[in-house]
Amino acid sequence: MTISKLREQYHKNICRDLLRIRNNANKGDYPNNADGDSKISVRIAWEITKSLSSKPVYGNITGQEAGNIFERLTKEFLENSFELFKHIRPGKWQYSMNTSISEFDQYKDLASIDKIVKKNKELASTLGQDYLISPDIVISRETVTDKELNKNKSIISIKDSAAKLTPLRRSNYEFPKPILHASISCKWTLRSDRGQNARTEALNLIRNRKGNLPHIVAVTAEPTTTRIASLALGTGDIDCVYHFALNELIDALNTIGDESQLDMLNTLVDGRRLRDISDLPFDLAV
Repeated sequence: MTISKLREQYHKNICRDLLRIRNNANKGDYPNNADGDSKISVRIAWEITKSLSSKPVYGNITGQEAGNIFERLTKEFLENSFELFKHIRPGKWQYSMNTSISEFDQYKDLASIDKIVKKNKELASTLGQDYLISPDIVISRETVTDKELNKNKSIISIKDSAAKLTPLRRSNYEFPKPILHASISCKWTLRSDRGQNARTEALNLIRNRKGNLPHIVAVTAEPTTTRIASLALGTGDIDCVYHFALNELIDALNTIGDESQLDMLNTLVDGRRLRDISDLPFDLAV
């Protein structure tokens, strides 16, 4: 299975389980990743939908349900695609949804802090309680036994005094935790402050870690580039934003010919702030 085939299957699954055409007597029919009050959003979403499906499904899915489905389908795509890179990114990888960051080595101390803060109202009011987050999707790497480390040739011995603190080596800790490799925020659409939530989570991951920083990315199906820009522009928090169908978005904007949307698209792509979902497994292999 190639990345292109997995991308195609990802889109088929989205069209089957998630993408719906809303029937509205006042606004007209429009895809459920579009803003029904925005003509340009509806036009772009329709062009993308026509590229992905010849027979889109009509119906309604609640916002929360849509978000959950988008997370699940994106996780499945990443799990299947990242497995193709085992020869250049070996290791035992775990993929999960909505798992607390305290379950991973870099953030394991947060669970203890959280217990203390919850018992002390003064500390809670000072420190807040939003540091113990559960990202939409996480990818983590399991720790490695000495037997695995010495598989090809002997590089470490239990008698050695070297490498006694690295979290990768399982024998170093009584209760080893997996190492967080990537945090992926999924946004089916970008309305109001949804993009800012992803930024807040990213800053949380950056500030509260002890150890290496995981990949911090966002995946969205938002059709308008101006709204994508609210999350993608700037540096210092999110590595990059990935669109679920960037190629189709580019074709849609070229067909529509909206200059402001095209200008922003070029700014995001040329500025390396927006990539296609098929780029993500490659970037995670770094």
